[in-house]
Amino acid sequence: MSDTTDPGTTDPGTTDPGTTDPGTTDSARTVLITGAGSGFGALSARALARAGHTVYAAMRDTAGRNAPRVAEARAYAAEHRVDLRTVELDVLSQESADAAVATVLAETGRLDVVVHNAGHMVTGPTEAFTPQELAAVYDTNVLGTQRVNRAALPHLRVRGHGLVLWVGSSSSRGGTPPYLAPYFAAKAAMDALAVSYAAELARFDIETTIVVPGAFTSGTNHFASGGHPAERTVLPAYEERYGALMDQVGARLAALAPADADVSLVADAIVEVVGTPHGRRPFRVHVDPANDGSAEVSAVADRVRTEFLTRIGLADVLTPHRTAA
Repeated sequence: MSDTTDPGTTDPGTTDPGTTDPGTTDSARTVLITGAGSGFGALSARALARAGHTVYAAMRDTAGRNAPRVAEARAYAAEHRVDLRTVELDVLSQESADAAVATVLAETGRLDVVVHNAGHMVTGPTEAFTPQELAAVYDTNVLGTQRVNRAALPHLRVRGHGLVLWVGSSSSRGGTPPYLAPYFAAKAAMDALAVSYAAELARFDIETTIVVPGAFTSGTNHFASGGHPAERTVLPAYEERYGALMDQVGARLAALAPADADVSLVADAIVEVVGTPHGRRPFRVHVDPANDGSAEVSAVADRVRTEFLTRIGLADVLTPHRTAA
């Protein structure tokens, strides 16, 4: 996602005289990243802090279950002399999201980047999940991003600048093995939401990037901590036909990935996007060692989106910029 504006200058037609673009003169940014207690979130929070940013690693139950992770983050910050902080944020609660953003603004006076990373995976035959269980996955992976956006975007819109970075999944458009449907469906919905937001935020000069990890079978606890259907009556029928399907899928995905594939690649990609000058960030970045085809399909979808918006006279929403109110 890029335009032709020089990131080291101000645009006299869109910036008040005597002011500078808050995102182009200071390479250190204030970043809020959700679901940062473990996995991609924790790795990305630490990598962003090492890159010189002020990072708020958001997680829920910081005084209880995640208290050890808060202590680990504090120790990491002290050892590496970086600005890594933690903040209570449960994406299932609008009050919690509002409070987290308020804390960031009270302590730093600014918020430059929101990273939607929080997510929850479940595995099992799709039929076995109740509608309520599917809704719970959707609540975390999709509605959670909406709660955080509703807390953060008023500040970014008034400021007229910022980046919303979504951590998606190659499952949205790539090859999808069975037994992961609730997660895949939620991630696809989140991707659709991110694409719509991109156009709606462009005229506020708020940029969008979707980072798309593939299947990393080690280095995170996605599969180990994933949920399962509570209702067990239909499972025997599937076990008879499909057996140890998830073990088979995991082994074959691991075999497809190069030996040097590491989850830190996702954190590296996020750091690179955040550090890229405003207006020059890519719309979508794939980090997929197994190459499940998502990049090819997304390239077509994103090209069609670009062409269609141009045909209907909305080419300007393909890049962030400032417009008069």
